[in-house]
Amino acid sequence: MIRKILQVRPVILLFFVLLSAVALGNGLSEAVYSNYFKEVYNVTAFQRGLIEFPRELPGLLCVFIVSALGFLGDIRVSFIAQILAFVGVIMLGMFTPAFGVMLIFLFINSMGMHLFIPLRDSICMALAEPDQIGRRMGQYSSIKSAFGFIAALIVFFGFRTGLFSFKTPVKWIFVVSAIFFACAMVVNAFMIRLVKPQKLASYKTKLVFRRQYGGYYILAILFGIQKQVTGVYGTWVIVDLLMKKTDTIALLSIVVGFACIFFMNLVGKWLDRFGIKRMMYIDAFSFIGVYAVYGLAVWGINSNILPGQGATVWLIYQLFVLDRLSLQINMVKSVYLRSIAQSEDDVTSTLSMGTSLYHVSSILAAIAGGYVWANWGSHWVFILGTVLSLGNLYVAYRVQPDNKEGLVEEVSSISAGAAL
Repeated sequence: MIRKILQVRPVILLFFVLLSAVALGNGLSEAVYSNYFKEVYNVTAFQRGLIEFPRELPGLLCVFIVSALGFLGDIRVSFIAQILAFVGVIMLGMFTPAFGVMLIFLFINSMGMHLFIPLRDSICMALAEPDQIGRRMGQYSSIKSAFGFIAALIVFFGFRTGLFSFKTPVKWIFVVSAIFFACAMVVNAFMIRLVKPQKLASYKTKLVFRRQYGGYYILAILFGIQKQVTGVYGTWVIVDLLMKKTDTIALLSIVVGFACIFFMNLVGKWLDRFGIKRMMYIDAFSFIGVYAVYGLAVWGINSNILPGQGATVWLIYQLFVLDRLSLQINMVKSVYLRSIAQSEDDVTSTLSMGTSLYHVSSILAAIAGGYVWANWGSHWVFILGTVLSLGNLYVAYRVQPDNKEGLVEEVSSISAGAAL
């Protein structure tokens, strides 16, 4: 794989480095937020859900920001995203602000990270060969996962050895995260110089909400819910219910990161081999299965039917890993959108609209999940996630069987005009 990377064009190499730096920056900040909130601000499950509003609000605003800045081109907007991510996390690292002020810097950091999400997918698909979209997306995701894995190792050994701690005035884990975002800014600047200026402004981004993209919008909304069930409440089961510390979450993230290095490349190959429709079925069944078992396990712990130690803990750990692998199959949704897009202008715009839609549902799901956890019982969060994930099955059923020749021609025509 390394040999193939070294043979690609310089701009793609730089993009690989950019993805790596961003993955390290995200891995050293986003992965430890739950423990940060718990250990520094002692938040409850309901408050944890409320925190998701300022953290996920940037995703809601993403479509409007990408639309407003679309004349700059994806790479220049990506540069702005890295600046925002850097500013937010460096302030969290250098200071321990009051809770309300912390939310402001959390919002700034989150704005940068969320702004990069649709740009990353758009740039990835624009660089890929028309007949190898799935394979290239898998390779990009594998690189991102590999450096996420490295970040998890840094977190684990850093907290286990005492190098990092949330009890010190300076939160060094966030400072190191900021350093990697600064590196991403430098790489992004080189990419801007390397790509011809006219390519950077060769499209106009507009708000796109078309009926034919309805299936993608449904998937985006459901993904927002699934992201909260997985990222917030799946983690909160370990942090709050099992009372585990940062090093445990980091160790599990190491397992996830290592698995994703190979898993994402495999998903990309499966996508090219089996097609979008079958992969969307796999995506749906993975969420339904994991959430159903999660709900039963948490119910068992709360009811004292299952012990909160031993085999039960290992079951929760396995669900944690499988749940995050299920989230990674989300790349299929972007390729699905690419296959039905009417023009190159629609891709980044619709990805941005999808990002905003899934953050609307994400914000609502976070608040509702905290209420359900506190008033109905934590297992109901996962039971409701199981029921709602049936929507993924519905969309997969409605997707037309793949016409690979038509897909290649359509993606080829779009890629020819796709701007970076």
